[in-house]
Amino acid sequence: MPEQTHAPLAPLTTMRVGGPARRLVTVTSTDEAIAALREIDTAGEPLLVLSGGSNLVVADAGFAGTVLQIATRGVEVLSADRCGGVVVRVAAGEPWDPFVARAVAEGWSGIEALSGIPGLVGATPIQNVGAYGQEVAQTIASVRTWDRQEQAVRTFANADCEFTYRHSRFKGHDRYVVLEVTFQLVLGDLSAPVAYADLATQLGVEQGARVPLADAREAVLAQRRRRGMVLDEPDHDTWSCGSFFTNPILTEAEHDALMARAAERLGADGPVPPRFPGGADGMVKTSAAWLIDKAGFGKGYAMPGPAALSTKHTLAITNRGSASAADVAALAREVRDGVADAFGVTLVNEPVFVGHEL
Repeated sequence: MPEQTHAPLAPLTTMRVGGPARRLVTVTSTDEAIAALREIDTAGEPLLVLSGGSNLVVADAGFAGTVLQIATRGVEVLSADRCGGVVVRVAAGEPWDPFVARAVAEGWSGIEALSGIPGLVGATPIQNVGAYGQEVAQTIASVRTWDRQEQAVRTFANADCEFTYRHSRFKGHDRYVVLEVTFQLVLGDLSAPVAYADLATQLGVEQGARVPLADAREAVLAQRRRRGMVLDEPDHDTWSCGSFFTNPILTEAEHDALMARAAERLGADGPVPPRFPGGADGMVKTSAAWLIDKAGFGKGYAMPGPAALSTKHTLAITNRGSASAADVAALAREVRDGVADAFGVTLVNEPVFVGHEL
């Protein structure tokens, strides 16, 4: 297993900030991953599992332990028929968007709206990756993990993954390391029903319509590029973790309070906070991007940086080329606290902070 000491971590993340790891170990097979995890846990070393680095803000001091970089590969079709669809087992280290591209090319429907998302397959169940009306929870059949507490392989069926909005039983702790993810996708040439209004408008169809898979993918990529959400080396709007804050899930009472604060701030006839179903009974989801913008943090806020909001989308905090992790955290706190002051809603960060707190 390749091993480096004092290895820079910033180049391994999409935000491109953070100090070095005391040790970086790269694994290219499941057996190597399990062996490395056994060795790290036996030694009692601090562990950071690194996937695609698209959801991490590493402290400027770095990580005083072992970083395990998952570089496993493999896409295996377990079964395929019109009734049961296609069941595909994917290694945790497979890059996500190339897998989506293959699904579209092969006629596997169900993840096309998740095109253009950076990172690796193994990270997708952890935060229940979602966009444009789809979530991986809708297509994941099972997740195979290494249980560090029991020192054993453990596989979770979808119902046992405890998927909720941008969350799962794997998030918020380091007990389980994802080894493989099995997806069950629909065989066919058409997308899942288009659930996102802007996407439907771009495609020229009604919400709920189905379109050719390739058309859905290209429309999603176009939407993401307009928002600076497709990685592009020269474009500093893409030097980010994507959406930095999750959309708030509120009770009806909390949403009523938000409406009152919005009317007070923006006028009784002014814009109102977007309202979407919140998943759980009686819960309401609203837009973090709307709250950020209406609290006074528009596109490009804090330009020229070193950290600033994207010039294309208020929900992305970006590194303009020389930002430190401290710069990113300071801007995130300013936005979070400004929204709380303006609307009484505390935004929750989506990326994980390593070695420091927001």
